[in-house]
Amino acid sequence: MIGLVELLIMLAVMGFCAYQRMVMRKAMIINGVALAVLLLLVDNSWGFYLSLLVYAVVSLFYYLPDLRVDWISRKLYHFMQQVLPPMNDTEKTALEAGDVWWEGELFRGKPDWDTLLNYKKPTLTEEEQSFVDNETEALCEMLDDWDIVHKRKDLPPEVWDFIKEKGFLGMIIPKEYGGKGFSALAHSTVVTKLATRCPSAAVTVMVPNSLGPGELLLHYGTQEQKDHYLPRLAAGKEIPCFALTSPVAGSDAGAIPDKGVVCKGEFNGEETLGIKLTWNKRYITLAPVATIVGLAFKLYDPDGLLGDEGKEDYGITCALIPSDHPGVEIGRRHLPMNQAFMNGTTKGKDVFIPMSMLIGGEDYAGQGWRMLMESLAAGRSISLPAMGTAVAQLSYKMTGAYALVREQFKLPIGRFEGVEEAMAQIAGLTYRTEASRVMTAGAVDLGVKPSVVSAIAKYHMTEMGRDIMNHAMDVHAGRAIIMGERNYLANGYMNQPIGITVEGANILTRNLMIFGQGAVRCHPYVLREMLAAQLDDEEEGVRRFDSLLFRHIGYGVSNFFRTLGLGMTAAKIADKPVAGETGKYYQQLTRMSSALALTSDVAMGMLGGDLKRKERLSARLADVLSHLYLCSTVLKYYEDQERPLSDLPYVKWNMEYGLYQMQEAFYDFFENFPNKVVGKGLRLIAFPYGKSYSKPSDRLERELVKPMMKDCDLRDRITQFAYVGKTEDDVTGRVELAFKKVLAADEVRQKLRSAMKAKELDKNLTNLERIEQAIEKGIINEDEKQILTDAETARMDVIQVDDYAHEQISGVISD
Repeated sequence: MIGLVELLIMLAVMGFCAYQRMVMRKAMIINGVALAVLLLLVDNSWGFYLSLLVYAVVSLFYYLPDLRVDWISRKLYHFMQQVLPPMNDTEKTALEAGDVWWEGELFRGKPDWDTLLNYKKPTLTEEEQSFVDNETEALCEMLDDWDIVHKRKDLPPEVWDFIKEKGFLGMIIPKEYGGKGFSALAHSTVVTKLATRCPSAAVTVMVPNSLGPGELLLHYGTQEQKDHYLPRLAAGKEIPCFALTSPVAGSDAGAIPDKGVVCKGEFNGEETLGIKLTWNKRYITLAPVATIVGLAFKLYDPDGLLGDEGKEDYGITCALIPSDHPGVEIGRRHLPMNQAFMNGTTKGKDVFIPMSMLIGGEDYAGQGWRMLMESLAAGRSISLPAMGTAVAQLSYKMTGAYALVREQFKLPIGRFEGVEEAMAQIAGLTYRTEASRVMTAGAVDLGVKPSVVSAIAKYHMTEMGRDIMNHAMDVHAGRAIIMGERNYLANGYMNQPIGITVEGANILTRNLMIFGQGAVRCHPYVLREMLAAQLDDEEEGVRRFDSLLFRHIGYGVSNFFRTLGLGMTAAKIADKPVAGETGKYYQQLTRMSSALALTSDVAMGMLGGDLKRKERLSARLADVLSHLYLCSTVLKYYEDQERPLSDLPYVKWNMEYGLYQMQEAFYDFFENFPNKVVGKGLRLIAFPYGKSYSKPSDRLERELVKPMMKDCDLRDRITQFAYVGKTEDDVTGRVELAFKKVLAADEVRQKLRSAMKAKELDKNLTNLERIEQAIEKGIINEDEKQILTDAETARMDVIQVDDYAHEQISGVISD
């Protein structure tokens, strides 16, 4: 019995050191002191001697590095070389591109919540806010989505002119080049607002400000290129596109077949060093109207004309070519999901360009993949998340209004629990999208290029947009499926697969990128161990590997004890940075973070390179990391809003929803782990008492829906960037104005309901007939009659749908 007590005491000491993530030297001292105390105060038994033996072995290898290297590190180094898949330059560049930010804290199992809360609150400047309130508002007023999408298949000329003249195409270009010099948050906000009115206009504005020539020139262009192109891009004198995707290389962008060979040729009447290019690109946004084409291709120098005769294959390179350059072919238009933004093809065969057309000049030959990955890490954090947020905010505002205005069975449809269930999803996810949009764009404004976070934001915010839109369509029912000038959802619904597909298809992003890249980038040791294992100098590789090994082992031991301790105590031992009702959620997220760190280490250790091919396992861990990030954005947003009481149900819903999703992802991972014993063991460590989290309750979801059908501050704040028209003949304006009229009439309508209950009014009459009867019987006065009549007239107008003569419809779809 004494031996067992001694062993438990030493395990507790070791567990305490591991939980606190003490440095190895300090942990060794504390464990040595504990052994000394047991030696002096207790009649020693087998537990003491077993602990002493373990301590001695660990000390031997820790304090004798040469012995450690020969017996452990070198063997593990060679094993790692065998199990790791070969890493080509493209994969290495993708892994190293961008920065690790807050997601690194979440991945490593012990997030410092004070770091999160101390990030500066992202805010618009006065100039940016003015642009959103004035120029963007004015542009929205000019946009008729039905006319643009179903009639013109293009923006009207006056809209194109306004976009160019007001600087929408140069939001990211610095002021010294004539641009706006706006923040990422401002860029995101403008796109969000435009997309609530017309997705085609939003895409037209966002592409030049996202992944394209402007972004690449800013970071990599020569001074001459910047001086020439940036002022012209900012003024709208040049329309850019960027051509990456080819028919045979979509998600596998590194496999583009487009080729450039260094040679000498004639340019402007003189022989010059340049490149002979052949390309075939498709799906290129703005290509049909582009005046300059950014082009990604593989560069070869078989004759060593660039000065390095031993190097022929330079890899992916980027060039900027005027669309009227001899040989450049701008092809026919695509029609993505029937949307009106410009998208099409571009080709060229044996087109000669001078070296000066390479972005960054000759020095950046072969650097295109890194340039694209780093630019994508920033751009993907902004544009597509903004489009998802736009869907959410418009759906929230219009669905809440419509659910109050539309009545069935003599009740607003929003009062029915089945409809309420769909509306709750819209409400909770809308809050989440705005929180994520603000924090992710804010990261870019902090100077971060968040490669993993951008993948999380792109995947989840486009998926949330799709889910929200589906729920909004369900609530609107027939009102949403009839196309016409009155329909404010259908084009957004049609637009959803585009965001799902572009800038890294969502299936690829979830299964390969979020965890596949995140595990290596966010882990404190794995990337450095991988790079050490691939060094040509074995002795240097072993030396670097050995310096990481014991720290990695200590990290793993810490994750084990932390996960077990947090699971056994339901995370009550975890620190929480705030008091009040949200404090417990920080503790639970810490628990899930620790479980992710442990599970990831075990998976990478046991499966090695095979984890890359176990895409469904990788995707489940990606879901955990993603929901950790999304939940943390909600907590940060709530704190930045100064903890309004009205937001609390939304915060609770998001935490309960996110924790439940993490739990289910973990359970699916454990059940499908190839080694069933290890899978069950991990499940017992992470969830010692079984499942801990439940879906949000019906009662909580009812609290989320209530503000959707009220004219209140929370509704306005959540949908603050949803453009809504001001007049009764506007596609969204008529719904909002009817909503407010119906709310204003509620008190008077209560008189009618009471009279009907008392059988003073005929329940079989229409609403307008019943109003007249109420006047006749003196139940309401003339002023009240007018309030009710206005509300009923507006309500009836809102529920109408468009209809057309057969000839009109035939005209829309004819060639």
